[in-house]
Amino acid sequence: MEFFRIRRDIPFMKHALVLNAVSFITFALAVFFLVTRGLHLSVEFTGGTVMEVAYEQPADLDAVRRVVQDLGYIDVPVQNFGSSRDVMLRLPAVAGQTSGQQAEALFAALKAQNPAVTLSRTEFVGPQVGEELVNNGLIALGLVIFGIMVYLAFRFEWKYAVSAIIANLHDVVIILGFFAFFQWEFSLAVLAAVLAVLGYSVNESVIIFDRIRESFRRQRKMTPQQVIDHAITTTISRTIITHGSTEAMVLAMLIFGGPTLHYFALALTIGILFGIYSSVFVAAAIAMWLGIKREDLIKPAKTEGDPDDPNAGAVV
Repeated sequence: MEFFRIRRDIPFMKHALVLNAVSFITFALAVFFLVTRGLHLSVEFTGGTVMEVAYEQPADLDAVRRVVQDLGYIDVPVQNFGSSRDVMLRLPAVAGQTSGQQAEALFAALKAQNPAVTLSRTEFVGPQVGEELVNNGLIALGLVIFGIMVYLAFRFEWKYAVSAIIANLHDVVIILGFFAFFQWEFSLAVLAAVLAVLGYSVNESVIIFDRIRESFRRQRKMTPQQVIDHAITTTISRTIITHGSTEAMVLAMLIFGGPTLHYFALALTIGILFGIYSSVFVAAAIAMWLGIKREDLIKPAKTEGDPDDPNAGAVV
């Protein structure tokens, strides 16, 4: 399915050096913000108090958030849990206050705002649990990266695996850089979005690499740079259809999903946009710099009399 077809190849790789320089600067800035500002980790990672309260009628989440903000908490997740009458809140740890004192103060404020509210559950999430989640998240990220490298190395060739992993890490670090610079809350949902972006980005790289292999077979007179330009140009229509429909869904979550899905959708939005860019101008360009050639993907056929062919010259 194609919305349009471009007849002449667009010389993407002609501008690869400049665009790679832009990518490197963006990547370096993201690393700088991660080092200097760090991530604003959620309660799941840092420890804190989780509360669940219930109302007789569907809860007014905006009113609950105002009560929480009046107590001095900023960007505290307030969301429905199970039904529209149940609300879950995650309070970060506060120096000089125990978990019980936090829960008691907040419940008293909610009770003053709506006497019908009842406390369903309160639970303290310790720092040890948060540390375990951080370690498990890093392990999951490492396993995904390793799996992608192995898959691409078997399907294509090591040069493609290296270029795709650099492109994927480029996307992940830039997402984290945005969250560090704006101090957006980094939660388990955002970590899930980062892992999803890894898989989504590598899919686009695989499509382009597969078209490069196909172009090497069909366009024998083209240089590697021309083959890459041809492969990217012929996949543009597919890229617009696929990423446009995906981005429309993610933007719908970002705009209408409320605070619960806000940062999850935001991470996906950034990841998808940079994933398109990195697959073309990072993965393909690095593969070109590494010196990909037709022989990397298409082994030369053995001719009659080839000394390396054990069946050469055999009588059938």
